[in-house]
Amino acid sequence: MEDLRELYQQVILDHNKAPRNYGKLDSHTHYAEGDNPLCGDHIDLFIKVDKDNKISDIGFEGNGCAISKASASLMTAELKGKSLEEAEQIFKLFHDMVTKDEVKPDFEKMGKLVALAGVKEFPIRVKCASLAWHTLFEAMKETNRTASSE
Repeated sequence: MEDLRELYQQVILDHNKAPRNYGKLDSHTHYAEGDNPLCGDHIDLFIKVDKDNKISDIGFEGNGCAISKASASLMTAELKGKSLEEAEQIFKLFHDMVTKDEVKPDFEKMGKLVALAGVKEFPIRVKCASLAWHTLFEAMKETNRTASSE
């Protein structure tokens, strides 16, 4: 179990140091801003959805702690090529994984996102891990509201 925890920590550190899909998309179709004022995490999320309702490209900019940045990086890597419906399903699975004790991580459904399952042990970190996901939800729904993990 300890080896698995160390592996997950390495995944988080890797995605923090070298975030995937970091940068603004000039030709995005969906956008949302996310902010966690208590800890200073901030994200701008850009999504390009094609005519088949699939995420053809996704990127983010922002600043925050290692968990926040790694979560955004892992999220964008996982969602590229998925439909908006699939992205919403993954959002729900992720949210349940990090907030509900009875939900166990499912690598088959979640892939590398399971690296963030341990944040549920630290409730203050759940907000860091979920900010990108709440921002995704606002972008997909095109609400023009700033997402918050509060």
